[in-house]
Amino acid sequence: MQNPMTLFELNQLVKQTLDRNLAPAYWVVAEISDFKEGARGHAYLDLVEKTGNQVTAKMRANIWAFTYRGLAARFREMTGQSLQNGMKVLAQVTVQFHELYGLSLNIRDIDANFTIGERAKRKQEIIEKLAKAGLLETNKQFSLPSVPQKVAIISSATAAGYGDFIQQVENNRHGYKLHYKLFPATMQGHDAPDSIIAALKSIEQEQENQQYQLIILIRGGGAQIDMDCFDDYELAKAIAQMRIPVVTGIGHERDECIADLVAHTKVKTPTAVAEFILSGFQEFEETLNFNLKKIERAANFYLTKEKQTLRDREHILINLFKNQIQTANQYLDSAARHINSQCQGRIQYNRREIDNLAGRLQRQAKVLLQQESTKLEGLEKDLNRLDPVFFMKRGYTRTEKDGKSIELATLKPGDKISTYTLTNKIESTITNIEEHGK
Repeated sequence: MQNPMTLFELNQLVKQTLDRNLAPAYWVVAEISDFKEGARGHAYLDLVEKTGNQVTAKMRANIWAFTYRGLAARFREMTGQSLQNGMKVLAQVTVQFHELYGLSLNIRDIDANFTIGERAKRKQEIIEKLAKAGLLETNKQFSLPSVPQKVAIISSATAAGYGDFIQQVENNRHGYKLHYKLFPATMQGHDAPDSIIAALKSIEQEQENQQYQLIILIRGGGAQIDMDCFDDYELAKAIAQMRIPVVTGIGHERDECIADLVAHTKVKTPTAVAEFILSGFQEFEETLNFNLKKIERAANFYLTKEKQTLRDREHILINLFKNQIQTANQYLDSAARHINSQCQGRIQYNRREIDNLAGRLQRQAKVLLQQESTKLEGLEKDLNRLDPVFFMKRGYTRTEKDGKSIELATLKPGDKISTYTLTNKIESTITNIEEHGK
C-alpha cells in the first residue's frame, strides 16, 4: 500500500496535472443556466449541454467583473439582448481548479456572432475543424522571443494600422531598435486570405537567410464584414503551421477572429502590438539590470565575507605561530642548558683529543709533503727531458708542413716545409723524396 496523502495534497496534484496538460484556453459551446450577477460586479452561472431536455454535461463558471463589464456591453450592442438563462453561446474559457472550491470555468470572452446566426455557426465549424486537425495550439508551441531582433510584418503599406505600428516602434522613448521588413498583402475582401498566405510563404522562403524571429499580422479596425477574411480556414491553417511565432493585431475590438485564435499571441490593435514588443525589450532590460545588481550585491557580500574570514584566519595563525615559537624557544633554552651541563666534560676531552690529532696530522703532513716534493722534482726533470727545446739544444730540429709534423703529413716534390731549430725557422721546398727502410 502506498503512503496515504492528505485531501489538500490530492487536490494540489489534480491542480498541477490540469495546469500541465490543459491548454491555456478553450472555445466551448454551451447553454447558460442559473445566471446571476454578484454584488461586486462578477457574474456567476452554470454552463450546460443538453440532449433534448436531458442535461448531459454541466460545470460552474464565472466572469470576473473587469471582463464582464466590457463583455456584456459588446454582447448587448451586437445582439440587442443581454446574457440570460437558456441562451446558447460560444465562450472562451480557461479551466480552473481550486483546492477548496473545486473545478470551475473562467469565461474570458463570448462570441456574440455565434448567437446571431449562420456566420457564427460557420466560424464554429472552422474552429472545430482546426481543433480536430490539432492546429489551434500548433503555433503556440514556439517560444515567443522577449527581445526579437528581426521581425516580418504582413500588412498593407498604406494601412493606417501599419503606419501606427511603425510610428510607435521608431519613436519609442527608450530608443530600442527593431529590424523589420514589410511583406505587403491585401488586408480585406475576398482576395485577402490568398494574399496573406502568399506573404507567409515569402517569409518561409527567406527564413533560412534572414532568420526572422517573429511574424506580425496587422491592420487597422473596420466593419465586421471586413474582418470575415480572417475567419478563413486556409489562412488559419497557414498561420498555425508557421514555424515562427505569429502575433496578430487586427484591430477588431469587439471580436476575436480565427486568425487570432490560431496565432501564438493576439493583441487588439497594431499600436498595442508595438507596445507589446517594446514592453518585452523593457522587461528584458529591467531584468538584466536587476540581475546585474543582484550579482554585484552577491559579489560584494561574498568578498566582504571572505575578507573577514581571511582576517580571522590570519589572526588565528599569528597567535598559533606565536605560541609555537614561544614553546620552541622554551624547549631550545631547556635543551641548551641540558646539553651544556651534560657535555662540558665531553667537550674538554674532545678538545684534548683534537689537539693530539692535530699534532699527529701536522707531523704526517710534513713527511708526506717532503715525499711529494721529491716526486715532483723527479717529474719536473722528466718533463724537461720531453720538452722539444731540450732536444733542440742538443742539435735536433723539427720539420712541419702546414703546421703538421711531416711524419703525419703526406709529402710530394714541390711542397713547402718549415724546419725549426732552437733559434731559427728555415723554409724549404721538397725536390726529391727517397724512402728508406725503417
